[in-house]
Amino acid sequence: MSYKIGTKEAPMVLKTPPLSSEYTMHVEQKDGKAVLVCTVGKTVLWYNINCIGDLHQMLKSYDDWMELGSADEQKPAKEGTVEAWGRSESNPVGGWYGIKKGLRGRFGMYIPPLMEALGLAEVTHDAKGNKMKAK
Repeated sequence: MSYKIGTKEAPMVLKTPPLSSEYTMHVEQKDGKAVLVCTVGKTVLWYNINCIGDLHQMLKSYDDWMELGSADEQKPAKEGTVEAWGRSESNPVGGWYGIKKGLRGRFGMYIPPLMEALGLAEVTHDAKGNKMKAK
């Protein structure tokens, strides 16, 4: 599936679920594969592009709101959250969707707003404890 996410020259501008910070997302080639590039200030995170379809499919079968549970790679993810699923050995890639070691976390912070912008999910926008569900 092809998504209109933007390029390095014209990235998609998104806001974190609490609507407190802006970041950009675009697609570029890395080692011959398309990857999601998430830029937050000077920090650059890379995610496996398959996370979009895989997360959408998982949320459809979950069929309810799921807590995002965003956490840095070095911190444990709360069980039953989008973040925990994004690093679980039971997901379709068998582990982390984040590609850059040391910066593989925060899946639950940056991927849900992208999916909302693509029309694949609904995301709540509270100060804390945000959730998402598939559209």
